[in-house]
Amino acid sequence: MSQIKYPKIPLAQSLIAICKAKGLKHIVISPGSRNAPLTIGFASNPYFTCYSIADERCAAFFALGIAQQLDEPVAVVCTSGSAVLNYYPAVAEAFYSQIPLVVISADRPHDKIDIGDGQTIRQENVFFNHIINSANLTEEVSDKNDEAIQYALHLAVSQKGPVHINVPFEEPLYETVNAITVNTKWIDFEKKENNPFVIDEKFVNQWNSSRKKMVLVGENKPNTIEKEIIDQLAKDTSVIVMTEKTSNLFHSKFINNIDTVITPFSIDEFEYLQPDILLTFGGMVVSKRIKAFLRQYQPKEHWHIDELRAYNTYGVLTEHFKIAPTPFFNALLKDWKFIDSDYDAIIQELVAIRKTKTEEYLKQIPFSDFKVFDYISKNLPNNIQLQISNSSAIRYLQLVSIDSSITVFCNRGTSGIDGSTSTAIGAAITSEKQTFFITGDISFFYDSNALWNNYIPKNFKIILINNGGGGIFRILPGHQENNVFNTFFETTHQLNATFLTQMFNFSYFAVENEKELESQFVDFLNENDRPSLMEIKTPEKINNQILLDYFKKLK
Repeated sequence: MSQIKYPKIPLAQSLIAICKAKGLKHIVISPGSRNAPLTIGFASNPYFTCYSIADERCAAFFALGIAQQLDEPVAVVCTSGSAVLNYYPAVAEAFYSQIPLVVISADRPHDKIDIGDGQTIRQENVFFNHIINSANLTEEVSDKNDEAIQYALHLAVSQKGPVHINVPFEEPLYETVNAITVNTKWIDFEKKENNPFVIDEKFVNQWNSSRKKMVLVGENKPNTIEKEIIDQLAKDTSVIVMTEKTSNLFHSKFINNIDTVITPFSIDEFEYLQPDILLTFGGMVVSKRIKAFLRQYQPKEHWHIDELRAYNTYGVLTEHFKIAPTPFFNALLKDWKFIDSDYDAIIQELVAIRKTKTEEYLKQIPFSDFKVFDYISKNLPNNIQLQISNSSAIRYLQLVSIDSSITVFCNRGTSGIDGSTSTAIGAAITSEKQTFFITGDISFFYDSNALWNNYIPKNFKIILINNGGGGIFRILPGHQENNVFNTFFETTHQLNATFLTQMFNFSYFAVENEKELESQFVDFLNENDRPSLMEIKTPEKINNQILLDYFKKLK
């Protein structure tokens, strides 16, 4: 067994020792020189699991995917200069998705900044607007530095978000020693409070007396809501539960295709649907239509359940319960009373009608994005993890049904197309489930460096839907067919993934019509000797009209 090597620089020793003591196990490192003391210390210590990802933007999203699955801090480590700036998209995503990402950036000494020295920028507080905490260290070992590092790691967990630790190093950078030479000052920031949550009687009375209660669930981790709570919500006739695919919350009575149900509503139906109480929990909501509805037909009360944040998304937030959903509902369950209401029954009738019309419509449409999503949703294996990119991909997924054993994740914090593939790969290496990733072409090619990665599981699968451009812009209002639109909005292209898959040793499946999709999908599912990608080419021009006609046919 080889002896552990420690960096000679005391500040690096302190940082590495604190990370180990605080249980930060996964370290994603991008090659560089200024971060050499950290790279040596992390990579030579068997406690840490280290990954080498050259592209810093990909590295940060890869780390975000790991943290997303483990629900624990994951570090990204880079050299000085512009390297750290490439972390910013993932930092913003972590901030809005409440994911504990720890950015550790090596820096030049303070006296080397802004004097024309190479590879230097102003790194301190560089993530100011989207960070939980910035720890700007000084070069010497000190109690102040130790406290700053420990406090940052504490906040990453307790506040569920990204933190930045900026570490200045003077050369020489590569010298090592056989033992730690520093004594770390340990500080306990934990405040252990075990006070049981008690809900005020006035809220219980409001809940029990309201005949129209809507529960809207955004992005949510699997298995966070107990079955008893789910069943209670489902059998209360005064409650309707609307979920998104990223909510990972299922019941046969829950409405999991919101846009399909509410888009064709008449004014009378919207007025009836208007809730007395809107109860929300979970992260960002994809559906623009439900947001528009609740902003126009506002509830009398909007309660949001979240331990940390409450966004006033609908302009009428009346109460923020700073608690996790399960203890909130358990407190409510103690005095929960059913009230006679037809609120749920009327909605369920509409859901059944929409389901029939959807099935009829899908049988008659040609090969297209919608047809592809319908086929995939019906043929995905059970009990997998499904990662999905933003833009039109997540919106199509909202319209179809998937098996309740499938868990769904998407970077909805900032809803960007950057980093979706990298996140999916990071998630895949730490998930117990096989990971499938569905993506559009622009998002995939934008993040193609994600495949420059030595850690991709052999059973990792990408379904790439290539419609020759940013198809979502054809769906959005204001689309006009002209050169400006095709060049600067849709970004029309003729790219395909053939050579990328060859370069990165993926199995490749090409599909251009429904027959090929049906004939190749089983082989695609059974390819587990190396990662595989199925590229499905759909017609560029017809997808938007098929989708628009779908909503018209539902009326």
